[in-house]
Amino acid sequence: MAIGFQFIIITLFSLFSAPSLTFAFVPILPRFPSSAVSAELKQRSHSSQNGLYRTKFFTQILDHFNFNPQSNHTFQQRYLINDTFWGGAKNNAPIFVYTGNEGNIEWFTQNTGFMFENAPSFQALLVFIEHRFYGKSIPFGGNKTVAYANTSTLGYLSSTQALADYATLIIDLKKNLSATDSPVVVFGGSYGGMLAAWFRMKYPHVAIGALASSAPILHFMGLVSPDIFNNIITQDFRSESENCYKVIKGSWDLIDDTANKPGGMELLRKTFRICKSDDFGPGSLEGWLRAAWIYTAMTDYPTPSNFLNPLPAYPVKKMCEAIDSSVTGNNRLAKLHAAASVYYNYTGKARCFDLDDNSDPHDLGGWQWQACTEMIMPVGGSNKESIFPEYEWSYEARASWCDFFYNVQPRPHWITTEFGGHVCISSCRESSEKVCQQHYIF
Repeated sequence: MAIGFQFIIITLFSLFSAPSLTFAFVPILPRFPSSAVSAELKQRSHSSQNGLYRTKFFTQILDHFNFNPQSNHTFQQRYLINDTFWGGAKNNAPIFVYTGNEGNIEWFTQNTGFMFENAPSFQALLVFIEHRFYGKSIPFGGNKTVAYANTSTLGYLSSTQALADYATLIIDLKKNLSATDSPVVVFGGSYGGMLAAWFRMKYPHVAIGALASSAPILHFMGLVSPDIFNNIITQDFRSESENCYKVIKGSWDLIDDTANKPGGMELLRKTFRICKSDDFGPGSLEGWLRAAWIYTAMTDYPTPSNFLNPLPAYPVKKMCEAIDSSVTGNNRLAKLHAAASVYYNYTGKARCFDLDDNSDPHDLGGWQWQACTEMIMPVGGSNKESIFPEYEWSYEARASWCDFFYNVQPRPHWITTEFGGHVCISSCRESSEKVCQQHYIF
């Protein structure tokens, strides 16, 4: 079972770097990989593929909801366009718009086959809009250092501002193309899917429909269990093999026990082919493995993919086959390395794995701010059945972490206030809480 992309975005920075502070394991909503990417992932080019799209920029207003002097500042918002299949304004041919995620829009465009596959049938114009503060759509003169400096600048990074960006750009684009009667359908996956769904709700006069793939629009405080995300990952592996599940579940104690033995750390380094590092420890190795299991479950597609890393079809199945293989005998560490290599080294090109790599090849840095302000999604809890160590998600821990890094207090219920969520209908208010939770409207 594939899991929604950004839904499980465990910001790897918070997972693997925060323990050096006074904050214990404090998962922020997962984002796409950065510190755990393989060596070859960094080498991929963001350049446009021939004929796939043309790059354009739109002069976007900084603040759609206020009228103070700085609100009228502008920035250049990037969007990508493909009119190869468009039937034209005279035929009122549709416009398919991708509502950009938390990263470089080219990355998502090059991995969004569905829109390109369906454009010929509908004679649709394809437009991919980059989210503000990501990629090349950086306010404050395009200077990322200034834009990310503090709360006074990062405060303009929010889902509501992004939705207003999309509406403004779409309306202006249709006007310039003399296509005011062309219907618009918005598309998105993961956070982009959430934006697509919310866009249709907030701007129904701009878009006639939305396709929101893997969009966790209800994964907010008070609506779901913090354990549900890791439960799904656990089920992914357990459904393939009970032995696979047990080996991964027991790996955390195995690694800690091995590390505490004489020569244990060097054994772990050699077994997992970790590049030389002064900071290598059991925690960093466990984080590296955790990322492999999580991101493979995210991209457990029935066909080969190259979105996060090059992967075969059904990669979770391939991982469990590696663990269950007789080639490694009873060496559980070797089995874990073989399974992790499905994610990190399927092409076989990596000689060693750099756990100190904190690069951000897809321009994802802004997500931590969003996960500390409005996107308070309880992800990362683990129960006794989980393949991950038991952990109780805590809003207080998240709030403390965010206060430390950004001097900001989250608004945990803003998203459900702005866009809606589970609401018990009146007929169940007198019933038990369990029944009430099962009868809701959105």
